[in-house]
Amino acid sequence: MSQGLILGMFFAVLAIVVVAVILIVVLRRPAGNDLSNLRQEMQAALAAQAQSLGTQLSQAMSSVTQQVNQQLGQVGESLQKGLASSGLLASQAQQAVAAELKNSQELLGRVGKQLVEIQQAGRDLNQATQTLQTVLSGAKTRGSLGEVALESLLADALPRSAYETQYRFSTGAIVDAVIRTGGKIIPVDSKFPLESYRRLVESGEDARKEFFQAVRKHAESISEKYILQDENTLDFALMFVPSEGVFYELLMTSDSKLGRLDDYCRARGILPVSPNTLHAYLSAILMGLRGMQIEENAKHILASLAGLEGQLDSFGKVFDTLGGHLRHAQQSYDEADRKLDRARGSLEQMAQGTLSEAAPKALEASTKD
Repeated sequence: MSQGLILGMFFAVLAIVVVAVILIVVLRRPAGNDLSNLRQEMQAALAAQAQSLGTQLSQAMSSVTQQVNQQLGQVGESLQKGLASSGLLASQAQQAVAAELKNSQELLGRVGKQLVEIQQAGRDLNQATQTLQTVLSGAKTRGSLGEVALESLLADALPRSAYETQYRFSTGAIVDAVIRTGGKIIPVDSKFPLESYRRLVESGEDARKEFFQAVRKHAESISEKYILQDENTLDFALMFVPSEGVFYELLMTSDSKLGRLDDYCRARGILPVSPNTLHAYLSAILMGLRGMQIEENAKHILASLAGLEGQLDSFGKVFDTLGGHLRHAQQSYDEADRKLDRARGSLEQMAQGTLSEAAPKALEASTKD
């Protein structure tokens, strides 16, 4: 409670007391008393009341002052604690902000470094794209790229004896590669209709017919030049498209008159293949080659078994002859053993002097035999 409010209350109470005293004195005194006596009594009453009020006011002021000082002390202590806590929080906040600033600077440094690397990678990619566009701009270069990809796939999937690159027919035509399967060959030629594919991508369905015609010409050329059964080719050939995107568009392309493009190619003995589908074909061919190799090995084994059977028959005859000789030798051995026993008996009798007259003749006969 503030001192101004206390003083206001004090004066209000004082006024009320004065009015009450005046009313009491007036009511108790007769109307004929002297005014001077009334004034004296009022002064005495006022003095007594003022003294009492002064004492109460002094006590009240002392109590209020003590409470105010106590509250001010508590407030000051709270303020000191709050200031100390605020200082500690401010210090901790400052340290946290400093740490975050340091982390942010490090992060910005890393981000800046990564941006530099990204920019360099972008420049490298742009350069590589330009290089690739330059490489693909010429038909001869595109053909070389397709041949390299084809040879790489063949080398990864088949043994070297199962394929040959740049195979020349007797007609003088040279196909990119052939696959050898049991005395027959499968021609494989790489085609990359990049220009018509670009126009298809850029112009949309308006260039679909041009793409159909380009692939159709490639298929007819392969069928005419490389499917030559007089030169041990099978009745089909593989058209290698070294791009999955181009191959997808080939599968999705059709003509209102000629039908689907891949069906048109197959009807002429041309099987379009992409890098992924070619690998599947080569895996199947490799399994066939292994099967033929197993069959060939089986033939060699059967021929070897037939020869072994003849050798066993010959050995059987020799063994029978040897058995006859061994049996005859056994009989001769048994006969000689009997004669030896007789000769030994005669000698023993001679040694004992009991030999009969016929014994020398028997001994002579046994030795002659």
